[in-house]
Amino acid sequence: MKKNKTIFTRKEDVDRNWYQVDASGKILGRLATKVATYLRGKHKPIFSPQADCGDFIVVINADKVRVTGKKSKQKIYFTHSGYSGGKKLLTLEKMMEQKSDEVVRLAVSGMLPKNRLGRQIIKKLKVYSGAEHPHQAHKIQKLEV
Repeated sequence: MKKNKTIFTRKEDVDRNWYQVDASGKILGRLATKVATYLRGKHKPIFSPQADCGDFIVVINADKVRVTGKKSKQKIYFTHSGYSGGKKLLTLEKMMEQKSDEVVRLAVSGMLPKNRLGRQIIKKLKVYSGAEHPHQAHKIQKLEV
């Protein structure tokens, strides 16, 4: 009697697609979960947790993403320069004015693994605050969130 062997996916075996997500009017957390799922490759039947199986995602109109409740005033982003007294605290409202694409990137990266694989996966995310992006040459499919 022959035993079935488990097939593990390697990164060389993965076909990567390009997807475009329009973030205008979408809720930040729900958008981030969908994008993180496609970046990681969990929507594919060949998903393997130790391999990068995911696709490329282009997020446009990141400046038009919205949040519910009082998050725009109460959510705080913390960074530190490494020097004494070098901490910076920004509310979501200020962050959206200055770096709206970074808000989406941070939300998605918080939902990815905190290791080498996660750092490799986040490089496939392209976020733009406007409707224009330089990835027109790829065959991009629309992704509804």
